[in-house]
Amino acid sequence: MANKALRTHPEQTVNAVEVVQRQLEAYNARDLARFVACYSETILGFRMPSAEPAIRGRAALAEFYATQRFNLAGLRADIVNRIVLGNKVIDHERIWGVREGPFEVAVVYEVIGELIERVWTIPPE
Repeated sequence: MANKALRTHPEQTVNAVEVVQRQLEAYNARDLARFVACYSETILGFRMPSAEPAIRGRAALAEFYATQRFNLAGLRADIVNRIVLGNKVIDHERIWGVREGPFEVAVVYEVIGELIERVWTIPPE
């Protein structure tokens, strides 16, 4: 019976990857409408190690990316590695255009239904 609890639904994994990939493509295109459409109205975004969300809700997400990211001409994210575990997608990302040089983070996306519900951004240090 324990093995049944560990199984994931293949369609759930595919949906999670598809949603996260769509938001990555929208991010790299700096397409705000398409980007925020991948997130739930109640999205919570965490910047580890803080236990409190840095972003609460789709409106706050849109405001942050409109004013702090999508206005940067060189912005882009490359996937260094991706792990999929059920409805979680864990991306090792290399981000360009925010700082003088690229930097790397791990990002955990939790997908519920067809939308990203929670995001944890984990810096290397």
